[in-house]
Amino acid sequence: MRSSRRRRGLLAATGLVAVLALTATACGPGDDKASGESTASASQGGDDKIKIPDDIKDKLKEHGIDVDQWENGGWKNWDKDKWLSEAKDFVNPVIEGLWKPERMKSAKDPDKTISAKDAAADQGVSDPDPAPVEAKAEETPYHDHAAPVGKVFFDSPEGSMVCSGTVIKDVNHPGKSNLVWTAGHCVHAGGSGGWYRNIAFVPSYNDLGKSESELGDATASEIAPYGQWWANWAATSNEWISGGDETGGAGAPYDYAVLHVKPEQGTKSLEETVGNALAVDFSAPSAQDVSAMGAWGYPAAPPYNGLSMFKCVDKPGRLSLDPTLPTMYRIGCTMTGGSSGGGWFRVVDGETKLVSNTSIGPSDNSWLAGPQLGRGAEALYENMSKEYGGQ
Repeated sequence: MRSSRRRRGLLAATGLVAVLALTATACGPGDDKASGESTASASQGGDDKIKIPDDIKDKLKEHGIDVDQWENGGWKNWDKDKWLSEAKDFVNPVIEGLWKPERMKSAKDPDKTISAKDAAADQGVSDPDPAPVEAKAEETPYHDHAAPVGKVFFDSPEGSMVCSGTVIKDVNHPGKSNLVWTAGHCVHAGGSGGWYRNIAFVPSYNDLGKSESELGDATASEIAPYGQWWANWAATSNEWISGGDETGGAGAPYDYAVLHVKPEQGTKSLEETVGNALAVDFSAPSAQDVSAMGAWGYPAAPPYNGLSMFKCVDKPGRLSLDPTLPTMYRIGCTMTGGSSGGGWFRVVDGETKLVSNTSIGPSDNSWLAGPQLGRGAEALYENMSKEYGGQ
């Protein structure tokens, strides 16, 4: 049974990869750089230098934060009273030059969030564990084969961390999107913490897939061919903010986030710069009705090192962590931490669309699970697009 199932997944994978490659008509790395109640969104201002709006300054001061000290390391203060948690408290001013190539290479995977407890997996509606699907390295250069995919960097109390993300279309600003889809646990710690800091997106990270030794003296343009894009607005679900924890928790089925980003330099939009963006499918199709889903990302925990992009394609199954929570998608995949937040894609009428993102997986790294993107996720996306998309 498992053999035939895997074969069907491989056949479906061929079509999915082909469509993704055909839609990835990106500009070359050397081209001009860019210029509801169920949702929680946040904001701040940001250009090449720290410019925090007066209302945000006031909020920071209310929390006892010295705005003038932020760039000089004040952001490293993770005291409970200084770690802003509410949606309205998000602040992510650009600290130019912070994410140097070596700092990006040394960022750790958020393994505490990718490792899920399976004890409740047999509750509700869950299909049998899928057979592991060996992750395959994406072809290089990445911008020719998976242009919208990149890495999300952020700072946490444990140090510099890394996730994956996807450039998505902005319905209210066609062709000029500055939106990135990722996981909620890549931007917010959930119920036990607050917003992470210095969140930045690097599309087509290490575009040529060079090894660690080859990147020893790599330039910034080799590591980040399209530059660095700092999140100046962020949104994740209220369910993740209140219920997310180190193993996913009750927030796992709502573990998604949208970033609005701006370049450190230039004026072009992210979509114009990268040359591609994917639409998001909010129809939350039943896993039984989908022939294949593919997950893309940059796994960073052993045996991977976070430098290369990988992908897995499989027929999805269902995973229920609790009968009171929405069912999640699950596919066989050997990708590890660092792939968190990476987009899950499926083909709809010949178009590749983002349908989920990597959220949790077991300690043996044999499968991945992602949330269904339904009405709540769509409301979060629409609010981000309407309120902040044109900024």
